[in-house]
Amino acid sequence: MELQIKQHNGFKYVDEGQGETLLLLHGLFGALSNWQGVVDEFARTHRVVIPMLPIYEMPLTRAGISGLVEFVEDFTKAMQLTQPAVVLGNSLGGHVALVYALRNPQRVKQMVLTGSSGLFEDSMGGSFPRRGDYQYVQERVAYTFYDPKVATKELVDEVFNVTNSNAKCLRIISIARSAQRHNLTKDLGKIKAPTLLIWGLNDTITPPVVAHEFHRLLPHSELHFLDHCGHAPMMERPQAFNRLLQRFLAPAVEAAPAAQA
Repeated sequence: MELQIKQHNGFKYVDEGQGETLLLLHGLFGALSNWQGVVDEFARTHRVVIPMLPIYEMPLTRAGISGLVEFVEDFTKAMQLTQPAVVLGNSLGGHVALVYALRNPQRVKQMVLTGSSGLFEDSMGGSFPRRGDYQYVQERVAYTFYDPKVATKELVDEVFNVTNSNAKCLRIISIARSAQRHNLTKDLGKIKAPTLLIWGLNDTITPPVVAHEFHRLLPHSELHFLDHCGHAPMMERPQAFNRLLQRFLAPAVEAAPAAQA
């Protein structure tokens, strides 16, 4: 299905399906479409909600992890998402999900992290995209994936346009620096929500060692690697990603009727 972007109270978002809420958070150069495979599969059984994070528009004074977490808190209130949700985050979105869970433990039923920041970052392959250099941006976007063909012209064009805007670049730099400062090593042990870690075995931005460290520090976590896969498994290996997610969610779905009886 083609994603239908809705607007309400100044928020842009996708809201598909009915049932338990899956709240999906994209990364720094991400977009709502990054989660297309999850929406296609899970909107049949769940309510899938994806807010467009205001990475390029938020006031510079708030452009950081805390500002993005406050945005998610405001969004969930505006959308009246009162029941605990399953929160999924990729890259920067995983970092936001973790801080959101630390601040709002009662709102997070389960968590899914994939290529998450929060412990270690190698932003865009170690250097920031140079303005006006299309080939360089193309190489950096391709570096995100195991298979460079996943870095479509549409995706590269999107990042190239972002890097050619001074205002957007300033916000990206501010958020990236905030992510590097906001290391969560000492806080992860406080997160009680069951957490699924799905990691690309070929992730060069948050390498497998980062996944192992998340697994060690998150007390209720399970870790799965996908081979031939980079920093965005839900885009590069959508079927395998969905199978792992389905299995993770299934016990909760099966237990629900018994709990109500």
